[in-house]
Amino acid sequence: MKKTDYLKWDEYFMGIALLSAERSKDPSTSVGACIVSEANKILSVGYNGMPIGCSDDDFPWEREGEPLKTKYLYVCHAELNALLNYTGTSLKGSRIYTTLFPCNECTKAIIQSGIKKVIYLSDKYHETDSTIASKNMLRAAGVEFEQYIPADKKITLDL
Repeated sequence: MKKTDYLKWDEYFMGIALLSAERSKDPSTSVGACIVSEANKILSVGYNGMPIGCSDDDFPWEREGEPLKTKYLYVCHAELNALLNYTGTSLKGSRIYTTLFPCNECTKAIIQSGIKKVIYLSDKYHETDSTIASKNMLRAAGVEFEQYIPADKKITLDL
């Protein structure tokens, strides 16, 4: 008899996004993303961090203060990193799993890339203008979005 407690597709791909978030060095918000084809093949992953060549020891991680001394002008978001890490030719029809609802800038890139569905874990900034704009754009572009409801499952990785 086959095993019955295996990971469902959504659990698996959100798990990959959560694991990717663990690569982030952001002390306050670690975000991961996983882009998946219509055939359930992982196409790309990303996490929030500094751009290649910009040392995460030399650039700020602060959330408050003068703009040039905070992380916001420097950090590349997980969704954008996943899009930029993709080495294929087309993401049309794919879906993206992300641990945090995408900001308006990442949403523009998601729409432009042809991704057709956003599955997100947290929507903690749902009242911000950025998230409201993101949802407005996704609706207008016909891109579905759906909150992932965690399964009552715990997985421990011994690394």
